[in-house]
Parts: sequence; structure tokens; C-alpha cells
Amino acid sequence: MKIAKRATIIIAVLALLIVGANCLVITNENQYSLIRRFGKIDYVVDQAGVSFKLPFIQSVDTLPKETLLYDLSSSDVITSDKKTMICNSYILWHITDPQLFAQTLNSSIGSAESRLDTVVYNSTKNVISSTTQDEVISGRNGTLSDAIIASIGNTLSQYGIELLSFEIKQLDLPSDNKAAVYERMISERDNIAATYTAEGNSEAQIIRNTTDKEVTVMLSEAEKEAEILIAEGEAEYMRILSEAYADQSKTEFYSFVRSLDALKASMTGGNKTVILSPDSPIAEIFYGR
Repeated sequence: MKIAKRATIIIAVLALLIVGANCLVITNENQYSLIRRFGKIDYVVDQAGVSFKLPFIQSVDTLPKETLLYDLSSSDVITSDKKTMICNSYILWHITDPQLFAQTLNSSIGSAESRLDTVVYNSTKNVISSTTQDEVISGRNGTLSDAIIASIGNTLSQYGIELLSFEIKQLDLPSDNKAAVYERMISERDNIAATYTAEGNSEAQIIRNTTDKEVTVMLSEAEKEAEILIAEGEAEYMRILSEAYADQSKTEFYSFVRSLDALKASMTGGNKTVILSPDSPIAEIFYGR
């Protein structure tokens, strides 16, 4: 009896543990918990923690809540000027409506990636097909990615999915086209550089011509000013002489000074002999006149 009683207790405890474990729903921070009743979703737990469900009647599925990365397949796309390019890209996405995701894609990440592949490829093809090759190459700074995301719009919301980012890892040319395209790009860059150089030389010549003209004008004005000053100086000199000779008392003095200047000018070299006429102002001084 005791053995049977103990066995019953052990079985009851095990049953309670099994039922209790089947009632618990543990939801992690990075996941959704989908509570199903006979395969149909009853509700979704989107907060981390412990919750409960009906044992054996309800079941639990989980879906990722974090941002997911998907590498898209490399694809050939044709530009508006009929040039083929190879696009290699990836996307970041996440599930925004787990119940809708489960209903439309059967909770399958693989099905979601397949649908993403198709939608993103179609949008990439449409955007690049309306863009020239040069615009595609220059748009790798983010312009092209923004245009593709805008083209996708809300298409993925019907699956409970949101596209967060589209990034181009590599946008390349077929090997048989690379050499010709690179040569053309180099030629275009050389032409642009030559144009800038010619414009710079022309601007420099204009500046030099303007500077030379300004220097010529300044020199002309300086020479004119110098001539005016010289003329004014000579006029002042003549005025002083005129005033001096007009005054009888000063006339003799200036005549004497001029005689001394003339005498000094004549005494050059080793000849120091001076012959004075009797009526010379200097001789008059020696004679005491």
C-alpha cells in the first residue's frame, strides 16, 4: 500500500510538473511568441517575460523581433542607355506585424526572403532602367539606394514586413565592358581638367593685363606729379631770384655769390691760378673798393 501510494504521489507530481511546464510561455527580448489554438493564432506576446497558455490546447511559435540582414542575389540590370551592370546588394528588414507575417508567409523566414528578393530586384531593375550608366555610377553615394527604397514604398507592409535599409555592396560592369567605360571616363575627366586649366589661364591673363594697366596709370600719374613739382620748384626759384635782383641792397650780394660759384667751378684739376679783371666784384674786395 505504501509503495502504491508513493508511486501515485510521484506520478501526480510529475504530471503537475509536465502540465505546469506546458502552461509557461517564456518570451525573450528579441522574439515574438505566437500563441496558437489548434493551429490558429489566438494572440501574440511581444513583451519579454513569462506568460501562460492552456496546456495541450494551445501551442507556441516564435518569430524574430530583431533586425535581420539578407544578402540579395547578384543580378544583371540594364541602364536607360542600354548598358549592362551587375548589382550586388543587401537589405536590413524586420517583422512589424507577426500575426500578418504568419498568416501570409506561414511564419517562414525563407518565404519572406524569397518575397524580398523579388520585390527588391524588380524595384532595382525599374530604377536603374530609367537611369543612365553615368548616373548609376555617380549615384552610389546613397542617391540610388534612396530611389530604390522610395520605389518599393509600402509594398512589403502586406506581409507584416518593413524594409529598413537597402545598401549596394558592389555595382560593377561586365568584364568585357570595363576597359571601354574606364577609358571613356578618363577621357571625360581629362577634358574637364583641360577646360578648367584653360579657364584658369584666361583668368590669370586678365588679372595680369589689369595689373599692368593699373601700374602704367600709376607711373604716368607719378611722372605727371613729379613734373608739376619740378615746375613749381623752378617757378619758386625764379621768383626768389626776381625778388633778390629787384632789391638793390641784395643785388650786389647775389652778384658776389654767383661770382664765387663761377670761380669755384673754374678751379678744376691742378690749376689753382685765378686771373681777375679789375671790375670783378671779388677784385673790388681785394682793392678795398
